[in-house]
Amino acid sequence: MAVNWNKAEFVRSASAPAGFIRDGLPQAVFAGRSNVGKSSVINKLLNRKNFARVGAAPGKTTQINYFRIDGRLYLVDLPGYGYAKVSKAERDRWGRLMEQWFADVGKMALGILVVDARHRPTADDRTMSDLFLSTNQPCVVVANKMDKLKKSEIEGNLALIRETLELPDQTPLVPFSAEKGEGRERLLGLILEHVEGNL
Repeated sequence: MAVNWNKAEFVRSASAPAGFIRDGLPQAVFAGRSNVGKSSVINKLLNRKNFARVGAAPGKTTQINYFRIDGRLYLVDLPGYGYAKVSKAERDRWGRLMEQWFADVGKMALGILVVDARHRPTADDRTMSDLFLSTNQPCVVVANKMDKLKKSEIEGNLALIRETLELPDQTPLVPFSAEKGEGRERLLGLILEHVEGNL
């Protein structure tokens, strides 16, 4: 299946279940901590600079954002989590929104968890990984910011991510650099592979 990744459009932001898109198109769903570069990963996949909003301050994605690609599939950007400077009430609202979304997950073809390649995944990362795996849908973990690692650190850091998240052997771990484009082709290939079965 050929997808024109340049044909991307922002469709809507959903802050409540009434706004969730359930039109039957498959959805590749991105989650990650609020400063992990999730929007930058989406922008790199689409070869766009500021398509998914990149905030100077973390925690800018407070709603579920839907981007339709070539009329064939959606990239779905979930709110970033784990940012301390947001009020508890706001964090609770995000939590409820996530619970409602996962309870109504519909056409999720692939879950994509973006983590920071430089650090051990956090408890929040682990919770999100478990949430994705609990849907029984395929999941991919993207280790972003690989360009910030020394070559000697790469293997150990990737092993630590896999071990901390207790990833099943069949869950791909994709080394990625939103800065340099490393991992882009592999991640696009994985998205296509899982989306095709849902068209």
